[in-house]
Amino acid sequence: MVGEEMSTESGFFLPVENVQALASNNSGEIPSRYLRPELQSEEVLADESIQIPTIDMRKLMVAEDEMGKLHYACKEWGFFQLINHGVAEEVIEKMKADLQEFFKLPLKEKNAYAKLPNGVEGYGQHFVVSQDQKLDWADILFLQCRPASERNMRFWPQEPTSFRATFDKYSSELQKVSICLLELMAKNLKVDPGQLMNMFQKGRQQIRMNYYPPCVHASKVIGLTPHSDICGLTLLAQVNEVQGLQIKKNGKWIPIRPVPGAFIVNIGDILEIMSNGEYKSIEHRAVVNPETERLSIAAFHSPSVETIIGPLPELVKENGAIYKSVSREEYYKFAFSRKLDGKSIISHMKLEN
Repeated sequence: MVGEEMSTESGFFLPVENVQALASNNSGEIPSRYLRPELQSEEVLADESIQIPTIDMRKLMVAEDEMGKLHYACKEWGFFQLINHGVAEEVIEKMKADLQEFFKLPLKEKNAYAKLPNGVEGYGQHFVVSQDQKLDWADILFLQCRPASERNMRFWPQEPTSFRATFDKYSSELQKVSICLLELMAKNLKVDPGQLMNMFQKGRQQIRMNYYPPCVHASKVIGLTPHSDICGLTLLAQVNEVQGLQIKKNGKWIPIRPVPGAFIVNIGDILEIMSNGEYKSIEHRAVVNPETERLSIAAFHSPSVETIIGPLPELVKENGAIYKSVSREEYYKFAFSRKLDGKSIISHMKLEN
């Protein structure tokens, strides 16, 4: 997302204080912009037996019942954990190690990659559109990965020295997994797999690396505001052993316990729209630990520039479209003009009954 499209796909995001530095302040005082009183009234489900489905990618290639499990997960949960995904453990572990090293750098060194006000790439916070907006207890590094021709290397860290090569390899491996999953999802939706794969093979991959500092008043702040992802498909890797991801189901928050070595996959708004509502993007959030930092890596996959964001024609023949169709540029212009806010994008895209 560079050049002309950068200005159309991103809003003017305001700079905010570095949260990692704020968390290291020994006073323990939390600025009012981070305090979220509404957290006290929201119910978190304590039943640990309720978990998102686990899908075995090896079995997806050969077993019809695993394909059925995938279809169910996309329809009823919008989230699943993907095991045996084919990405080598050393690739994932090297990415985790290099990211942890980056966030340990002095603030001045990290700020060499600070995002610019009119863009989304770089180190800082995003979706801050007003001075009175509530803020997340997190710092992020957000990079455009694919297509490679649109990378802006100004934002790619050179410390640790292996970061760029590690990140390129990680990005490439996750792109392969996402395309494979989209092919299988298309088969489950009974649409042309080639059509969906072509949209995303030529599309965009962006990766958001999250650092959630500990907070002594963890119950009063939020690491990531409740939202659904605006992209097509997200693959999340947990970097350390600290949990924090929660999804909303039936009005209650369910904590997710990551399966070791798995990617947590979720349906984004674009895939909900393209599937004409058969697959669901789910509201989720990140909570903060009172004692320990948490890190995660989210890879977002979106279709190509010329793609029309709307229901696939094969899926509207019987009951008609329930979402409008707009250009990709118009879709992202709206998405990046506002703060994160639940499933507001889906609400905007729904057709009037």
